[in-house]
Amino acid sequence: DSRDVALLAAGAAIGGVEAIVQSRATRVMALVRPPGHHAERDRAMGFCLYNNVAAAAAHALSLGMERVVVMDYDVHHGNGTQWMFYEDPRVLYVSTHQYPFYPGTGAAEDVGRGKGAGFTLNVPLEAGSTDGDYAEVFKTLVIPVIDQFRPELMLISAGYDAHERDPLARMRVSTAGYAGLTKTLCDAADRHCHGRVVAVTEGGYDLAALKACLESAMAVLD
Repeated sequence: DSRDVALLAAGAAIGGVEAIVQSRATRVMALVRPPGHHAERDRAMGFCLYNNVAAAAAHALSLGMERVVVMDYDVHHGNGTQWMFYEDPRVLYVSTHQYPFYPGTGAAEDVGRGKGAGFTLNVPLEAGSTDGDYAEVFKTLVIPVIDQFRPELMLISAGYDAHERDPLARMRVSTAGYAGLTKTLCDAADRHCHGRVVAVTEGGYDLAALKACLESAMAVLD
């Protein structure tokens, strides 16, 4: 049933955009599995069958939005999302991720191509990065770029595998640290797009940490 479940996951992300466009919600969290940000146009990859957040971004564009930001704070770089919009100036893709690490992409010099040049921001971080490290790069890099872009919609690839308890990576972000990152993004959304946020779950492989992070994120989004 994997294909059917993956279609439902992508549909949930699209449904979140629909809810916002139809003014039925301002902030949405799509609790989905499988995750999506590694899936590329023509292949599944890294637990991901379809790219849920990319489908949401494409749907927003199809409805007439001209500036959509995808903020990806999963511990892995979202190669699929990056490549899908690498030449599209309507989508600003921003990623903080452990580097070097799977899938091997996400170098700082990857900034987009053609008309999309300057609309990809990769922030590679060393293993062991803490709440303070993430807060600093959000303050000095991520948020200033988002503020300059002035999005009409904020999409979050909400992966919680940079958590200090997660078994797949080596980052040291706490539950409170993740909540702080989400709050910072919501504040930016309040400034630029009437608070409109769709968060779509990505990685997170320690169940206790995932539960805590989801609860804290939903409290921020409420």
